[in-house]
Amino acid sequence: MGMSLTYKILEKHLLEGDLKQGSEIKIKVDQTLTQDSTGTMVYLQLEAMGVSERKTELSVAYIDHNMLQAGFENADDHEFIKTAAAKYKIVYSKPGNGICHQIHLERFSKPGKVLIGSDSHTPTCGGMGMIAIGAGGLDVAVGIAHGHYSITVPKVMNVKLKGSLNPYVTAKDVILHVLGELSVKGGVGYVVEYSGEGVSELSLTDRATITNMGAELGATTSIFPSDKRTEDFLQRQGRKGDYLEIRADENAFYDAVLEVDLGSLKPMAAMPHSPDNVTQIESIKGLKIDQVAIGSCTNSSYTDLMKVAQILKGKKVHPDVSLVISPGSSNILKMMADNGALGSLIASGARLLEAGCGPCIGMGQAPKTGAVSLRTFNRNFKGRCGTMQAGVYLVSPETAAYSAINGVLSDPTELGKAIDLTLPDEYFSEDNYFIYPADGGHETEVAMGPNIKPFPLSEKLGETYAGKVLLKTGDNITTDDIMPSNAKLLPFRSNVPELSKHCFGTQCDDFKERSDKFGGGIVVGGENYGQGSSREHAALVPLHLKVKAVLVKSFARIHKANLINAGILPLEFKNPEDYDKIDLYDELYLGNVGEAIESGSEVLIENMTKGNVILAVMTGSDRDRKTLLAGGTINRMKMKAIW
Repeated sequence: MGMSLTYKILEKHLLEGDLKQGSEIKIKVDQTLTQDSTGTMVYLQLEAMGVSERKTELSVAYIDHNMLQAGFENADDHEFIKTAAAKYKIVYSKPGNGICHQIHLERFSKPGKVLIGSDSHTPTCGGMGMIAIGAGGLDVAVGIAHGHYSITVPKVMNVKLKGSLNPYVTAKDVILHVLGELSVKGGVGYVVEYSGEGVSELSLTDRATITNMGAELGATTSIFPSDKRTEDFLQRQGRKGDYLEIRADENAFYDAVLEVDLGSLKPMAAMPHSPDNVTQIESIKGLKIDQVAIGSCTNSSYTDLMKVAQILKGKKVHPDVSLVISPGSSNILKMMADNGALGSLIASGARLLEAGCGPCIGMGQAPKTGAVSLRTFNRNFKGRCGTMQAGVYLVSPETAAYSAINGVLSDPTELGKAIDLTLPDEYFSEDNYFIYPADGGHETEVAMGPNIKPFPLSEKLGETYAGKVLLKTGDNITTDDIMPSNAKLLPFRSNVPELSKHCFGTQCDDFKERSDKFGGGIVVGGENYGQGSSREHAALVPLHLKVKAVLVKSFARIHKANLINAGILPLEFKNPEDYDKIDLYDELYLGNVGEAIESGSEVLIENMTKGNVILAVMTGSDRDRKTLLAGGTINRMKMKAIW
């Protein structure tokens, strides 16, 4: 059998281990990216490591999340990241330049390279033919400092595309269809690799939309081949020299195959409150809407927004609708200002936001109580928009724009003839928002504002542990549930003690009080615990609150890695039905935890309250076990462990 595109790139970057499914390997990292919501922790960790220089070809620090400067906190974080970037010779992208994934796709992505980023939507650049993986902040810090990343060799799922899309059926509808077929945990353990004649029908930014939302499948990453469409995009970006044709072998082996007939798809929507709760627009059209938000790293490209501008041209946003638009990059905004499309948006009654993440992460534009909000974003978890009592529907830009005019959820195929969009021969590309590193960066003094607090550290794992069950959750708990993110809390991403007051805020309103009362404890959960954002704070904040173990039916990949890095035990029920044998505030005793983690054997958990015994396992590599025994990655590095 031939080799998949995924395995070709992994093989080329292999540093240690065997490229054998399920085994742990170490791969070379070519590029890293951070954003300001997660970046402060990455650079605090670099400081703690005593790093003198980066080992990657390119690392970029983007400012795109915490853009509202209502107080000193965000501005202080930006200055900290700016000075840290100068110290470690990292490219710094100033506020206003745009969304990290869109800019990285435009300016720095290269076929065949490996990128890791401290944001779960780093797979956006898989549309360029990269292995682009979202990771926890500490893993990215290690990537910057040592130039490598450890990963369990994944399975590869082939999504075979055939046919072509009908007018007003889009890449967003493709990935929503795939989510409906596979669910939010259907990609766990896989890289999703796209192939088939339908691939050539999709533009580079279409592909990026699909790989971006591959994160919602729980997949390690998603990837498209690099072909003539890739070359065309790079040429228009003035980067033709970065082009490399790379694809899977004709007879490549795949662990699973999903076939999608593009011609059979119709406009889709993900209904509240999960990206896989999908249906066709025609089955729910006519729903009265209150807000429409267009943008995010999923759908803020030049082609997306130009299509929106054409739909809105000469039309008026419905009186009952607030339409907000956030461009993906300053370059896109400049081109639309020059060609008149920006005027069409403004004339229609749209509100124009800064080029950044904005509403997608709850940074402004929270809808009213009970509102229906259509968004071209990637997640619609309850409360993520900033309003717990709102319902968010995920749709394509075309659906969003047409619905904004009508005031109700509308099927864009009613518009008839497809939009004829002419791309510029050359995209505008300017460096005025970038600060490139200068010589002698190591001499830069890093600026630390009063809101920046040290990240917490765990202690070396003991032989036994006892603790109360502080919280018992259901399935598909997200990192938004564990550590909520909104305009009020984002300014404290550098202040773990302050954030701890809001831990598990969507699940209960007194988790910190419970933890303080019992001196820490254990969290119990269901399937796919920790899905969603890569935010490291969902591990660091529980660590600060002395949570020593999380016992669940199954974990999402990035969150489990973050727990290990933090030194929190990620345990899974050996028998999932044992979940029902534990209740809130039960006293659990782990009698052999140190020996079990070291040997890879079962952990015996005695429920002292109910008098029964439960078996748990910690599935992971030898490196994971050693990290937990040391009390987390930073502690292990201080022990001068080999990385």
